[in-house]
Amino acid sequence: MTERVRLAVVGAGPAGLAGALAAAARGVDVTLIDAAGQAGGQFYRQPAPALNARRPEALHHQWRTWQRLSDGLARHLAAGRITHLAEHHVWCVQRASDAFRVHALLGPAQEEGVTVRADAVLLATGGYERGLPFPGWSLPGVVTAGGAQAMLKGGLVLPGRRIVVAGTGPLLLPVATGLAAAGAEVAALVESADPAALLRRAPELAAQPGKLAEGAWYAGQLVRHRVRTLARHTVVEAHGTDRLTAVTVAALDRAGRIRPGSARRIPCDTLAVGHGMLPHTDLAETLGCTLNGTDVDVDAEQRTDVPGVWAAGETTGIGGAALALAEGHIAGRSAAARLHGTVPDPRAWAAADRARTRLRAFFATLDTVYAPPAGWAERIPDDTVVCRCEEVTAGEVRTAGPLGAGDLRTAKLLTRAGMGWCQGRMCAPAVAGLTGCPLTPGRRPFARPVPLGVLANVPDDETPAQ
Repeated sequence: MTERVRLAVVGAGPAGLAGALAAAARGVDVTLIDAAGQAGGQFYRQPAPALNARRPEALHHQWRTWQRLSDGLARHLAAGRITHLAEHHVWCVQRASDAFRVHALLGPAQEEGVTVRADAVLLATGGYERGLPFPGWSLPGVVTAGGAQAMLKGGLVLPGRRIVVAGTGPLLLPVATGLAAAGAEVAALVESADPAALLRRAPELAAQPGKLAEGAWYAGQLVRHRVRTLARHTVVEAHGTDRLTAVTVAALDRAGRIRPGSARRIPCDTLAVGHGMLPHTDLAETLGCTLNGTDVDVDAEQRTDVPGVWAAGETTGIGGAALALAEGHIAGRSAAARLHGTVPDPRAWAAADRARTRLRAFFATLDTVYAPPAGWAERIPDDTVVCRCEEVTAGEVRTAGPLGAGDLRTAKLLTRAGMGWCQGRMCAPAVAGLTGCPLTPGRRPFARPVPLGVLANVPDDETPAQ
């Protein structure tokens, strides 16, 4: 009997699920590894089972797609073709001569180590929000836009009663409408992008009428819930002592600079703020995969330049759930064919390829519109804490440039910014903006902190190279 081939999929969001289902359907034994307690990722995040949500679909867009993915996963789990390891936090993927070893930490305490062996790996690790500091951003009550959405979807709780949603990017629309529909008073949606920029790119955006219709639906929901939209505005400061009580916002001119005399104060108890997304590339960097800027570089089959490693979804470039599904499907089919020793036929995923091409072009256009406003780094006062792990201020970070910092690693060594628990995931964009260094990921041996006891129990022949 032929030995079955094994694929480890890291991440159970849209890309990981699509890849796992495509590979399992073609005779591959799949191990789906994810840090969350349930599959779905951020986009399809489900309420905790103990909450007994009666209408979880009310919190989701594209619910039918989620049902199809969920049903497919359940069938493959029952048939033994997929093994789902929930609450497993992957800290390293090691390439050996005969296989890959995926090292993970188990459970909320993360004190127990687990190793999964596979013949190939699909990285579907998603993305994380770009945080840009401003005075008061560390006050209780200031959360990321995605964090507010996660609280609502996963915990069925509101982060506050009177909320301002601010920043830039398409994510702000579902966050604002979701919070309003759940009963929060959304005092304002503060978007720094210029609506005229969207109109100028209308011919390119029109290639995705479904996405335009989705945007129009969200706009209608904002009107229905009487959410005031402040376009070409930005948050200047968050106010409060023990917690947030108000935010000051101001209008931007066409160059992205604050217009004098335009500041206004909005009382609120929560600020949900986000400035777009960045890919999670830690595991890809550890494996030595080539990056294209901040994205993992892949070919037409979603293969990286490391043999046996595929990547799909936000880790190859931020583009939303539909693009992640298309990339994951292609990666899963390609991995299955390669693992079985055959050359895949691209015609087998022609529909997914067309969707991938169109959606990549669409989101590349959106990237030119939804960018942080010009001069945002100049507006950060010197006494504003930028690296919250190490309590490094903007003034301290600014000293790194004159001292010769030409990259983020040198800036870290000179100022300690990025040396804390998050290893710069939160502060790296701000440090780059303040120092003028390029925002390039730094290669780390581990993707997350690991207890020494776990490292000590890894067999010598499996210990990741330092």
